[in-house]
Amino acid sequence: MRLVLVHPEIPHNTGCAARLAVALGLPLDLIEPLGFSLEDRFLKRAGLDHWPHVDLTVHGDWASAEQILAAESSRPLVERMHLFTARGGTSVFEATFREDSILVFGCEGTGLPEDLLAAHPDCRVTIPVRPEVRSLNLANSVALAAYTAMRSAGMELPLADGVHTPLAEPQRGTGPADVAVRFRTS
Repeated sequence: MRLVLVHPEIPHNTGCAARLAVALGLPLDLIEPLGFSLEDRFLKRAGLDHWPHVDLTVHGDWASAEQILAAESSRPLVERMHLFTARGGTSVFEATFREDSILVFGCEGTGLPEDLLAAHPDCRVTIPVRPEVRSLNLANSVALAAYTAMRSAGMELPLADGVHTPLAEPQRGTGPADVAVRFRTS
């Protein structure tokens, strides 16, 4: 299972998603353009000291991401994608997730690109909210979706035994720019 943020704009939300990715053992993919620099101090702060442990990939665009993501499973990409949107779709609580599912979230201001949603209407997933609420915060949506998807897929969740075991000291840099693997289309 992977978390994908398309054109995230607010560094704090992306930092929170990164910390969640480490907590659940999931890779995090960011699709450029980003609304911030990977050197942003707010991004670093939100991810705390977990950045060296984030399995972070930055893609230059959606086409680049599709190539990489498609190659990771024998199942077609379209069967693995879950496009989270506030504008209709299957409830996250009724959607079917598998271990190779890809949870895709749009930017805070406009959500996922309309052309992506239009190309894959059956991949739309929504988190139910009252009609008066436009949408949920991105970091909250990613957290709710990730835990729900993992549970639905029968994946093992971390133990909730109250014990904290610090992560091993990293052998690489300490910020998001230091740990990101970058892919760009040619």
